[in-house]
Order: sequence, then C-alpha cells, then structure tokens
Amino acid sequence: MPALPYQARTATGDVFDIDFPLHPETGDPVRVAQLIAGMLAAIDKDMSVLGEASNGDVLQAAAMALAIRTRMIHAPEAMTRNLVADLVSTALDAAHRAERRAPTTGNA
Repeated sequence: MPALPYQARTATGDVFDIDFPLHPETGDPVRVAQLIAGMLAAIDKDMSVLGEASNGDVLQAAAMALAIRTRMIHAPEAMTRNLVADLVSTALDAAHRAERRAPTTGNA
C-alpha cells in the first residue's frame, strides 16, 4: 500500500515522522499533504489569535468538522461511516507508530 510520509512539528518542538498509508482511491497525495498542513496551520493560527483551547476541544471540533464533511458526500450513510472509520483508524495507527522526538534541553 502506498504511503504518505509526513513530518509533523508541534508548537513545543516535538517532531513526528509519520508514514500514513494511503487509501487505494487517493487522488493526489501531494494535495493530501497540503490539506493536512493547512488544517494544522489554521488550528495553530486560531489559537495564537483567539487563545489556547484544550486538546479535547480541538479534537471535538475536528471530529465535528469531519462529520460535516462526511455528511456533504452524496453516498449511502453506511458507506461514508465505514470509509471515515477506516481512514481515521488507519491514520491513528500510523501516528501512534511514529516516535516522538523532543527537542534537547539543558546542558548536554
């Protein structure tokens, strides 16, 4: 299965090198990477302007946005639910396999 290598850097300096397996019907992996970067940047920008939000609130908002995008698809509900569940599960598995690299602090 083809994969999308993606490097995520957190505001605290942690780095995750994630190999996201791609769905067989992925249209444009480069565009997928651009969308990930855009969504994460939008969240970071929102927090820098409007103030911090809890991780739970961010995840809840992301889940609700995903639900809305899913509902916008003209397809049977069972099909879209299964597709989203599979995509989220695959992405979570890939993210949890990635090692967290934290910045070095203090005197070495």
